[in-house]
Amino acid sequence: MSSVPLRFLHAHATHPHPELALEIAWAQLASQGATTMEASIGWCYLTEAYSDHAEAVLDSLRARLPGVAWVGGVGVGVLASGVEYIDEPALVAMVSNLPADSFRIFHGRQPLPGPTERLLPDATGWRAHTAQVHADARTADLCDLLSELAERTDTGYLFGGLSTGRQHALHLAFDPREGGELGVWEGGVSGVAFDARIDLVSRVTQGCEPIGPRREVTSSDRNLVYTLDGEPALTCLLRDLGVTAPVGGPDWQREALPRMRATLVGLTDADSDLMQHGQHFGADTRVRHLVGLDPARHGVAVSDWVEPGMQLAFCQRHVQAARQDLVRACAEVREEFDPLEHPGRRMLGAVYISCSGRGGPHFGGPHAEMEIVRHALGDIPLVGFFAGGEIARRHLYGYTGVLTVFGG
Repeated sequence: MSSVPLRFLHAHATHPHPELALEIAWAQLASQGATTMEASIGWCYLTEAYSDHAEAVLDSLRARLPGVAWVGGVGVGVLASGVEYIDEPALVAMVSNLPADSFRIFHGRQPLPGPTERLLPDATGWRAHTAQVHADARTADLCDLLSELAERTDTGYLFGGLSTGRQHALHLAFDPREGGELGVWEGGVSGVAFDARIDLVSRVTQGCEPIGPRREVTSSDRNLVYTLDGEPALTCLLRDLGVTAPVGGPDWQREALPRMRATLVGLTDADSDLMQHGQHFGADTRVRHLVGLDPARHGVAVSDWVEPGMQLAFCQRHVQAARQDLVRACAEVREEFDPLEHPGRRMLGAVYISCSGRGGPHFGGPHAEMEIVRHALGDIPLVGFFAGGEIARRHLYGYTGVLTVFGG
């Protein structure tokens, strides 16, 4: 790594006119030293109100910082340290002086090299360790694309989110080293990959509380689960919900259905731990909706493909669980930068991708989600957006927050 201290600077602004919001944000960045820092990479997120002006915003940033590569996206809201802008015209930006040879921008015209390509005689030898991904939420076979992209990194770890919009789901990816003019993309995936020198810690918060034990799927068909630990899946669900009326009886639906509407399913592959410390979901757990019941065969339908051997637990999402799990995720990140355990390791900047169904209102008040993060991590430079789906490892999540902190 370079001997120059790593720095992250961030800014945020709202204004009906994007060019004036950008002027406000630029004044903040310039006052922090952006013009003299020799920044190499930047993040920019826009609310949907600025979608039609995304190219102009990126052009203006490139003109002010001509040597900087940019990534970002569009969401229903954007966020910065302690602040959330939802359904209003706003933008956030962050720049850093990470070593220019420590990252690669990728997009549809410049994909990441795969394992085979890295062995070619003319290959540079550069290896992706992790990657931040932005994608169009309408991209076909997105889960397969993410799995394939994860294979192009040494760790298989991705983090990021899906751009959303009523008309456009744009994402940004521009590298001045390519010499091209394109930087705003629609469809597919884009982002930035980092090599092993970049120190980052990432955690997922799903805001769900298990209401029953971990069980193993013992019989299933596509998205239908028939037995858990050898018992009928519907029987297990009703037991966890405290429903006493027998299935098929006159009262069971009246008693069960209102509780089921607030119930979800935590799933993980057979070789991953569903629970962590026996209290909350582990990092590989995907929370999915219950989408139907099969009373005749005592099965439950889940909004994901389920196979025998997977682990499953029924869960519920509410404000208290969301707050507790977000605090837990932040605490785990903070522990990774404990000066007693890791002398000299400091939090320098962060990217937080949250679901469009979360944000302050879900946590009890305006800006509440980001206030929790700032209280836990301190007022470090942080930007992100409210996405139409969140990416962690090689999985696509919903109602999730993905917090990634850069250290040095």
